[in-house]
Amino acid sequence: MKFRPLGDRVLVKRVEEEQKTKGGIIIPDTAKEKPQEGEVIAVGPGARDEDGKYIQPDVKAGDKILFGKWSGTEVKVDGQDLLIMKESDILGVVEA
Repeated sequence: MKFRPLGDRVLVKRVEEEQKTKGGIIIPDTAKEKPQEGEVIAVGPGARDEDGKYIQPDVKAGDKILFGKWSGTEVKVDGQDLLIMKESDILGVVEA
């Protein structure tokens, strides 16, 4: 299935965290916090300004981003757990 976000929304795949600590202790799923880092999968055309023109989003597909702990709505697309969030929920882009 192909999915295209509307407006200034972004489709994000969470980056999975390590299953164990640096000391080798395995962390069970129930004790782990959800990661606040992800990869942008798809981006909508952008928000509209007062004149009805689109404002281009600052992120693009493939960008690594950081977002707030409670940001976005969890959805399942093609069996994958993804997030849909507004571009304003994104805190920043992680650059290599």
